[in-house]
Amino acid sequence: MKRVEPAHPDSNPAIVWLGFIAMCVGMFMAILDVQVVATSLPTIQSALDIGPDQMSWIQTAYLIAEVVAIPLTGLLTRLLTMRWLFVTAIGLFVTASAGCAASSSFGELVAWRVLQGFSGGTLIPSVFSAVFILFPNERQALATTIAGVLAVLAPTVGPIVGGWLTETYSWHWLFLINIPPGIASAILAARFLPRQAVDPSELRHLDGLSLLLMATALTSLELSLKEAPTSGWTSAYVLSLLAICLASGGIFIARSLRRRRPIVDLGNFADRNFLVGSTLSFVLGIGLFGSVYLMPVFLAFVRGHDALEIGMTMLVTGIAQLVTAPVAVALEKRMDARLLSAIGFALFAIGVGMSAFQDPRSDYDAMFWPQIVRGVAIMFCLLPPTRLALGTLPPDRIPDASGLFNLMRNLGGAIGIALIDTIIYTRSEPLGQNLWARLQAGDLGTAAFVGAPAEIVSSHSGSFDADATAMLDPLVQTAASVQAINEAWLVVAILTGCALLCIPFAKRPALT
Repeated sequence: MKRVEPAHPDSNPAIVWLGFIAMCVGMFMAILDVQVVATSLPTIQSALDIGPDQMSWIQTAYLIAEVVAIPLTGLLTRLLTMRWLFVTAIGLFVTASAGCAASSSFGELVAWRVLQGFSGGTLIPSVFSAVFILFPNERQALATTIAGVLAVLAPTVGPIVGGWLTETYSWHWLFLINIPPGIASAILAARFLPRQAVDPSELRHLDGLSLLLMATALTSLELSLKEAPTSGWTSAYVLSLLAICLASGGIFIARSLRRRRPIVDLGNFADRNFLVGSTLSFVLGIGLFGSVYLMPVFLAFVRGHDALEIGMTMLVTGIAQLVTAPVAVALEKRMDARLLSAIGFALFAIGVGMSAFQDPRSDYDAMFWPQIVRGVAIMFCLLPPTRLALGTLPPDRIPDASGLFNLMRNLGGAIGIALIDTIIYTRSEPLGQNLWARLQAGDLGTAAFVGAPAEIVSSHSGSFDADATAMLDPLVQTAASVQAINEAWLVVAILTGCALLCIPFAKRPALT
């Protein structure tokens, strides 16, 4: 694919920005959709009479389709061109959103969610490809910032939007909200994005077997990560899925590396900066998805807040991020991307680690400064690694590379959430037993953490009577869950900090 020029030399560059902003709006809606639906799953479950064991498929269907679509962005860009890929994808996303809103059964809703996830999955890498295809070097930092702010702001405001829509209107509006901005962005993109001729000959080079192998590997990986925390990582079902993933993934990699025109160009990983940038993207997925997942879990199950209250608490991260964005843009033009990446990931790890000391009474005030630190760090974890990964590649390799770069972040998020769930499921019980042992020994520090009356614990030794046990049991269970959540925060912080180890291996990219 030849480089797309941003505009004719005599035309207004604002036209290119209009087309790019339209793409960013579509990407924002696709990311927002995941979070607004997550906060309202119980409402949808009740409305459609969905069994508790099936409810998670509303999200899983979307995420599996999305993760399969993301690495195909390069192939679809070569086939349809960037302009028509985006218009087609956002058109399908709008159609699927309308179908979700009109669904009257579980099966119908899941089918529409698959289409919604597949079409939405191509929007994110398309936007980041556009940054390096549409704009000259001096404008890429600003374009990356706009895309990056919207990409990480969507999960932050999602709980507010989802809670407000469900409480004020109905669950149908979780999907109907996508339609007006989706149509507008499709019209603007069709009008203002640069035009290229569609190349249907690309279909002749399509490797159907590789496509099937890739889809099988990614689907089985997502399913195994979903089931492992509850079924156990060594259960037959999970081990079978992981075996299928390894086998199909291994054959796919070997086949792709041998083909002259693979459906996904894995050769991009031979570029040292792309490999480092993709590793950073993977780690950012663990930290970003993990923190956005852990906060609602704590606020909902420990503090008992509803979706709207959770959203208001989490908005702090988004505000800090917006305030920091102009600073990040200015610094990226003047400083080494490797240094900025190191600062960003160090700050983000600190911000995550600050949340590892919560107690059952922690709320907005206790979460304020950790969110500020994470919000300040996010743009430095996104902008410089994006430049490291994509900024030095030839234009014809960027669509494939952008798909892989964004896939790494999603996979990091999926693995991070599976790890978090595993910690919460497996650690809560032994931590609860430890709390009981300390209470029975008369430990007042433990009593204060749990929230137990000091007079019951201070003069006590041995097992509690039935009345005291009944009173203390819910407090101990909640406190054990908080300790497990704190351990998950700490593990995510350590993994995020490990990103610093790979940064020295990157070569210094040119400043913008």
